[in-house]
Amino acid sequence: MQDAERALEVLLGLTRDLLEERSLNRALALVTEAALKILPGDHASIRVLDQTRTELLSGARSGIGENKQPVRHKAGQGIAGWVVDHGDVVRLSDATQDQRFVIKQKQGFKIRGMLAVPLWSAGEVVGVLATTSGDPDVYDESHETLAMLLANCAVPPIEKARLARLAITDAHTMAFNQAYLIPGLRAEMGKLRKHRGQLSLLLMDLDHFKDVNDRFGHSAGDEALRVFASRIRATTRDQDILVRRGGDEFVLIMPGTDRASAVAVAERIHRAMAGKPLNLGAGRTAEVTVSVGVATWDGHESPEKLEQRADEAMYEVKVHGRDGVRTSELPSAAAETDISAASEPSDQEERPR
Repeated sequence: MQDAERALEVLLGLTRDLLEERSLNRALALVTEAALKILPGDHASIRVLDQTRTELLSGARSGIGENKQPVRHKAGQGIAGWVVDHGDVVRLSDATQDQRFVIKQKQGFKIRGMLAVPLWSAGEVVGVLATTSGDPDVYDESHETLAMLLANCAVPPIEKARLARLAITDAHTMAFNQAYLIPGLRAEMGKLRKHRGQLSLLLMDLDHFKDVNDRFGHSAGDEALRVFASRIRATTRDQDILVRRGGDEFVLIMPGTDRASAVAVAERIHRAMAGKPLNLGAGRTAEVTVSVGVATWDGHESPEKLEQRADEAMYEVKVHGRDGVRTSELPSAAAETDISAASEPSDQEERPR
């Protein structure tokens, strides 16, 4: 009876705290902390599916190993992946004896007993709440019930964050949309200004993209944008932020990146497109190149000014024949420097596409 009263007390307190908590990360941490108060075990975690539903991101961790670097999990991988795929609870006396269990070398703590439950929202699984113990045979059916109650507590803040994210997400590419760009850039600048950190911006525009839409239709154009966004992600870091500015223009915000490193990333993206046709589905392909402008923050200028400099550098690539990379000098420098423009200046007076 005391255990039941204790669990009820923790759940009521958690519900109250979650109503007051605005931060998603802190809200999820409250759930994992509560899990260790009412369930056996020495580690609790919440993993949430990313926007593409291809990776389980670490949402919160409590207990042993909470300060270690989270181990990445692909959707469908391990016990957590199975829970997402099947929408069902997993309770194991000894996880090491289960073929679904994946041992991660970087995990840093022992796992024997395990209890993992799905987080449901809007009719689909959006994540997993798991508790583990270094000892076997610690979980029973009553613990499943408590874990499901905890999971239900975690869903509202996740759903709130999901809806907020959808408002600033491009539906075709799952990149952030234009509404995020300036506020997001300002937030990153605020973080870096305290530590005098560096930040660079890439502004990318697909060359002659209108031809793809005219030739194959807008659905093929949408697929081309998705493939392009995928290639960008394949050449960048997890902390880099991809934004679709509109049409065929994308911005990459790169915290902690100096000018030379930003140029190297721009060149990688440029090479990822040059001579490599985009698969548009139904046997259709299109060769599309990209013009990239690079600008590095001077530590003082506004988000709008940094975006403008990257845009001007990209425009210089366009008027010099497209298919290349240019970098903008810092505001105190005199002019922009050509990094890898493809050909001689164009005579077009209108802004090239």
